[in-house]
Amino acid sequence: MTANPLPWVPAMAAVRDTMAISRRNLRRLGRAPNLLLLSLTTGVLFVLLFRYVFGGAIRTPGISYADYLMPGAFILTVTASAVTTTGVGFAEDLASGAIDRFRSLPIARTAVLSARMLSDAVRLLLLIALMTAVGFAVGFRVHTGIGPALAGLALTIAFGMAFSWAMLYLALALRTAEATQAAGQTLMFLLTFLSSAFVPLATMPGWLQAIAHANPVTYAVDALRALLVGGPAARPVLLAVAWTAGLVVVFVPLAVRRYRRG
Repeated sequence: MTANPLPWVPAMAAVRDTMAISRRNLRRLGRAPNLLLLSLTTGVLFVLLFRYVFGGAIRTPGISYADYLMPGAFILTVTASAVTTTGVGFAEDLASGAIDRFRSLPIARTAVLSARMLSDAVRLLLLIALMTAVGFAVGFRVHTGIGPALAGLALTIAFGMAFSWAMLYLALALRTAEATQAAGQTLMFLLTFLSSAFVPLATMPGWLQAIAHANPVTYAVDALRALLVGGPAARPVLLAVAWTAGLVVVFVPLAVRRYRRG
């Protein structure tokens, strides 16, 4: 008779495989820093453009435009990173045959996707730290305290990870870096500009406000703005968490199913 393997052995093996592939992803990012720089450059350029070119013409009563702008810039940065690093990076791995080699190895099938998310979480922390420095340089300040600020950090990373799952599914569906980048950037710009990231929704036409109110980026930005700058936070945070959870519930199974189909 042979004893059944202990139930925690497969789980520990999956964790080990995930950590090994995560280290590979982070080393690859170090060898190709252009992907990280592209994500940061997108956020920095929009901060400078809106802060110093359009900021004087945009009215945000009761709040400085720098304080209004930066929560949107944080969300823009993590969504841009999801496109350029998660989506495009995974599509490049598909095209190069790296994913096929992973499939041929005796590793947990979920390790490739979970490792991508783990390494992306580390990268998002770095991007948020760099964008915080940019924000303070242009006049942004946190007005709430360390607790809400940490909650805002967690919310930003969670939303970025949820959007990364959507980009991962897009990469698996399109399978080429060029198509993934084109589709992802189009989606990112539509979501960020049709939201409260850069201008108050009240300044938009009524029909456009309806679209913006149905946009998950609007809820993420409003929640982060309340946590960092001030104002009623319970409702926007709950709505942002609900949207984040919804993206995860929809796109994690889709991405896993698509990955298993090959």
